[in-house]
Amino acid sequence: MTRRFPVIPVLLAGCLLAGCGAEVAPRSAREPAPVTIENCGERITYPPPTQAVAYDMSSTEKMFALGLADRMRGIVMPRTAAPAVERSPYLADYRSVETLSTDVLSFETVVAAKADWVLAGWNSGFSEARGITPKKLDSVGIRSYQHTESCFNYGDHPVRVPPLEALYTDLRQLGEIFHVTDRADRLVNGLRERVSTLERNRPGGQPARVFLYDSGTDQPFTSGAQAAPNAIISLAGGRNVVENVDARWTAVGWESVVQAQPEVIVVVDYGDQPVQDKIAFLKSFPPLAATPAVRDDRFHVLDYGEAVSGPRNIDAAEKLAAYLRSLGR
Repeated sequence: MTRRFPVIPVLLAGCLLAGCGAEVAPRSAREPAPVTIENCGERITYPPPTQAVAYDMSSTEKMFALGLADRMRGIVMPRTAAPAVERSPYLADYRSVETLSTDVLSFETVVAAKADWVLAGWNSGFSEARGITPKKLDSVGIRSYQHTESCFNYGDHPVRVPPLEALYTDLRQLGEIFHVTDRADRLVNGLRERVSTLERNRPGGQPARVFLYDSGTDQPFTSGAQAAPNAIISLAGGRNVVENVDARWTAVGWESVVQAQPEVIVVVDYGDQPVQDKIAFLKSFPPLAATPAVRDDRFHVLDYGEAVSGPRNIDAAEKLAAYLRSLGR
């Protein structure tokens, strides 16, 4: 007798093995898993963002440097930064991403954009006073990431990270969040190599005394020890004359600036006021008249996009180093 095997069970077994009627995506094509990282002292789990919003040039250019323009829902860029955007090497990326607002970052703008993730700094984007905080965004299902540099101002237990290490931390952690760790590693390693070159080539002797002028007449607005320009000046071979001020961007008294006798004044160029008008004010301001910087007409312009925490901080340091060398410093 010939034994007959039932066809249906065999076919069913084949379907179970081969997946009949279903398309199973290969593992590499599946959505990446969420990652958990520490940001400003808090452990946060981030699903992969697909509708990211970045605020101001610091956030936006960190994203662009990592090749993430196609993951962005849009940017919020204050109108004062518009001239600096036009000068940016990332201009093509800026033009490829929608500008959601030319005002400060707001909760309403982010929600209306259906964002799922926001990148900004504390008190330079996120703000209790303006009602847009990581906690409030989280309550409506929107994750956020704060610049590590700005953790100095956040919460009851501020986190102090030197500005360059803060930059590297952001780039590496953004690489983790968006699953582009190889890109982040290459970018950070390249920046570190350029920093090492600057450090090796710093001249000996006393560093040039440098004052960074952002704005202000009654009181100058400048960079203390906790913001990127302090690192830029140091890398270039100078010394920030307010490096002992334990702050990020802050106002100081003119008297302390005059007493420091800066040899160079670095002027930040962005759209609130033409940079030449700022320099004209500094030249005409009587208390500064006898300082070496004004007496010898030593002004160096720093683009806004290079002054805020971002990958172009190293460009700024290289340019300032070349300027100081041209002065014999």
